[in-house]
Amino acid sequence: MPRSVNAVAARAKRKKLLEKTKGQFGSRKNVWTVAKNSYEKGQQYAYRDRRTKKRNFRSLWIQRINAGVREYGLSYSVFMGKIHEHNIELSRKVLADLALNNPEAFKAIVDSVK
Repeated sequence: MPRSVNAVAARAKRKKLLEKTKGQFGSRKNVWTVAKNSYEKGQQYAYRDRRTKKRNFRSLWIQRINAGVREYGLSYSVFMGKIHEHNIELSRKVLADLALNNPEAFKAIVDSVK
């Protein structure tokens, strides 16, 4: 009896993955084994970098707060210490946004902790 293979499903599976690697450089887009490796590696990077993105944004917020606070003669660490002393419950994300887009509101917060 001849060996039975489900060529339809196998081709559909390969086609689906090749569709996901569309736009990549060279043989990464059209050679099955290379595309498969490239896709899997890309998924690993995506998983890792979803966590890295959180670190990068926190770092950016700290830099923005520090730059905003320096205008008023404070450093970031002193400012954050005073914020915690005065029980002001604002996240770094919100503080950075205020420092960048709403300087008068940020100045009011700085004045309240000084």
